[in-house]
Amino acid sequence: MKRVLIRCGWLVTLDSKLGDFRNGEILFSGNRIEAVGRNLGATADEIIDASDKIVMPGLVNAHMHTWETALRGIGAEWMSADYFKWVHSNLATLYKPEDNYIANLIGALAQIDAGCTTLVDWCHNITSLEMAERAIDGLADSGIRAVFAHGTAKPMAQTTGTPFTQIPHPRDRIEALRKGRLVGDDGRVTLAMAILGPDWGAWEVVEHDIRMAREFGLVSSSHTRRREDCVVPDGYARMAKAGLLGPDHNLVHGTSYDHADYKVVVDSGATLTSTVLVELHHHVGDTAVAAYREAGGKPSLGIDVELYCSGQMFREMQAALLFARGKEIRNNVLRGNSHYKTIPVRTREALEWTTINGARAFKLDGQIGTLSPGKKADIVVLRADDVNMAPVHDPVYSIVEIAGAGNVDTVIVDGVVRKQNGKLTFPADVLRKRLDELAESGARLMREGGYKVEGAPQ
Repeated sequence: MKRVLIRCGWLVTLDSKLGDFRNGEILFSGNRIEAVGRNLGATADEIIDASDKIVMPGLVNAHMHTWETALRGIGAEWMSADYFKWVHSNLATLYKPEDNYIANLIGALAQIDAGCTTLVDWCHNITSLEMAERAIDGLADSGIRAVFAHGTAKPMAQTTGTPFTQIPHPRDRIEALRKGRLVGDDGRVTLAMAILGPDWGAWEVVEHDIRMAREFGLVSSSHTRRREDCVVPDGYARMAKAGLLGPDHNLVHGTSYDHADYKVVVDSGATLTSTVLVELHHHVGDTAVAAYREAGGKPSLGIDVELYCSGQMFREMQAALLFARGKEIRNNVLRGNSHYKTIPVRTREALEWTTINGARAFKLDGQIGTLSPGKKADIVVLRADDVNMAPVHDPVYSIVEIAGAGNVDTVIVDGVVRKQNGKLTFPADVLRKRLDELAESGARLMREGGYKVEGAPQ
């Protein structure tokens, strides 16, 4: 196997035993990290000179509906009702397998380009095994590490006559994928189940879906919603009592939850993912990062949809940190306490939300999330001498508070260089063709769905 040595200017491992240091080195062989330290004295087939750069773990996007990539930006001034009207009740019903493929391919490439090495693709417009397979093809062809969270399309009720809240997750598709191309948990693309959960599905469906996920050894993930709209209002507490809520379940949003709800999640060992930029855009309740953290949870972060906002995890991380800090400072004063003398939410914590916590939510923390010997070689290199970055005084501050997608120089996923010298290694001619196909896909969907972006130049 090919051995590659990276010589780092600043090395941020996020491994508490290794720490962070100047002039470090990382040696990886094949797709796994072999050694981390200073002056390793290792022989290598290739040397990457990052002596003037920051080297860090790849970011983990723990929740994204990548199938909506062709619709980027159209919901910039939407509310939730607009999303359900135009997407789930209209445009989603017009998707074909190739629409899923091109959206997932370009969406995943954009994630790589912006320093994300792992994407949880919460794919909830699936109506057939072929549609699922082509969505997976897009992820696989991009080169990203991905968790394909198989979901079911809400408009299923239009063809079955049964409300989608009453329809259990399709066993035949999960069985075909789990016994086929996604049979193991060590591959670059793995399987999870994007289920309705108790906020969106009937209790019998919740029981069925959780038990099936466990039967196949899969993490399940579910959206939350406003309490007054929940199908099973006490659903997560009921799940906990029934032994159905645990470390193999991930909740998304939780913006209408209270402290008692978060404690149920934390005490069960389940995880919660916030999608801060989208939640700040139109959710009624506060994004859950601060409250979930206060309850003892370790948040993870995701993008959700690019219809509303940027898909860049650096921006998501920065927004989450600023929200959590501001919320905690205000809450402290409202409790009648003296003003904090030091910042209540540290910068490193936000980086952990975007790396190791995202990995942990989908049981990947033994493989990724830190730059540790034995883990997969998922590595990001940032230019430290860019005009918006220099000078670097503390690399963690620079990563979290300052950096953006434009500073990403090199991205390595599973030991393969997917971006180098600021450019994707994906073939440029193929990329140009695929971008045209993405534009055609979006135009067709909106044309057939009768949707026009209000105020857009014609």
